[in-house]
Amino acid sequence: MAQPTSPQTRNRLELLYRLSQTFNSSLDLTEVLNLVMDEVINVMHAERGFVMLLDEHGNLSFAVARGIDQVSIAEPQFQVSRSVIEQVAREGQPMLVSDAMLDPRISARQSVNILGLRAILCVPLVFKGQTLGVIFVDSRVQAGIFTPLDLDLLTAIASSAAVALENARLYQLAVEKGRLERELQMARQVQASMMPQDTPHIPGWDFAAFWQPARQVAGDYYDFITFRDGQLGLVIADVSDKGMPAALFMATARSIIRTSLDRSSSVVEGITQANRLLCSESSDGTFITLFCARLNSDTGDFTYINAGHNPPIFYQSRSSANMGNFVTLGRTGMALGVDADHTYKEQNLRVKPGDFILFYTDGVTDTFDAQEEPYGNERMMDVLQQVRSANATEILSAIQNSIQSFSNMSMPFDDITMMLIKRQ
Repeated sequence: MAQPTSPQTRNRLELLYRLSQTFNSSLDLTEVLNLVMDEVINVMHAERGFVMLLDEHGNLSFAVARGIDQVSIAEPQFQVSRSVIEQVAREGQPMLVSDAMLDPRISARQSVNILGLRAILCVPLVFKGQTLGVIFVDSRVQAGIFTPLDLDLLTAIASSAAVALENARLYQLAVEKGRLERELQMARQVQASMMPQDTPHIPGWDFAAFWQPARQVAGDYYDFITFRDGQLGLVIADVSDKGMPAALFMATARSIIRTSLDRSSSVVEGITQANRLLCSESSDGTFITLFCARLNSDTGDFTYINAGHNPPIFYQSRSSANMGNFVTLGRTGMALGVDADHTYKEQNLRVKPGDFILFYTDGVTDTFDAQEEPYGNERMMDVLQQVRSANATEILSAIQNSIQSFSNMSMPFDDITMMLIKRQ
């Protein structure tokens, strides 16, 4: 036959239940910490109470420090016995000190004597076997006010408090993550608004573009620029970093490159000026590869600079080969943001009817499948050969479909940007 529960045990269970409800009444971490401390001081009849939490590096910091009057204590780092707290946090075992002045474990500690500490209780906050921090309560007025029963009770309270603290911490992380995701979504919308909202409409020419960030924001971009003489400028670029740092540098680079080209009489002059400015902006070694061209839509004359970028593919439909001829437009200089005094060189070609030029970033060829094999240039060239007679939009769509099929629709590791011009 079960023994009846004693009044003392029943009162303790009722107390723990009430405290558990109190601790879990809020998901605000600061509010939970204050509730924990005020309840503990009241139940233990302590003079003061402190909660210290461990950070990801294992360092203890004060999360809350309260007095019996439920007022926060200033400069708590000078108000406790640090050695007791560190020992409990390190060993994960509670400690009861009836009279700190007489206890050989800590009586020689300078903090004990300076503060006049007497009774001390300190227990670890443990959640799923992991120590989150400690609860420390004391009295400088009276020795021997804490008993082994108080130690057991505070240990039980700490167990309930640890659950509440972890829930509040996880909620805080979720709120912060949600805020960050909203900010990143806004950043993506801002960045997307920087991309051309439409492709140029020039009789006899066909244009298409595609931009897909690997994350919320990208370091890739493309641009269409109208020079002062009415000729069309084309830019595709890729910042060396990823994520938000790359996106911020990309925005700066885009503005500098646009302004530099607008004020220059040639591609080489504009890119040389942009490089000098970007070298002064890039303090952490970030650089940007770029392909920039100037198109005379009347004659098909095409002047370009390849600043360390992936070589675009130039398809010549009227070559002697039956299938046409594919030519890569190699590099004519190094990436922007590396050497302020670097000299760039222009190259010239002519785009004839039926010809097209594909610009792309390395996210295209560096897409991987499940076996970690890269998509590569060969597969891209096979697609171009098959759809060489299609219009610009259809050619880019064919490459997109090929990449997605190859990667089994997985998210890209790197930003993917493509641009294609075709003379009809």
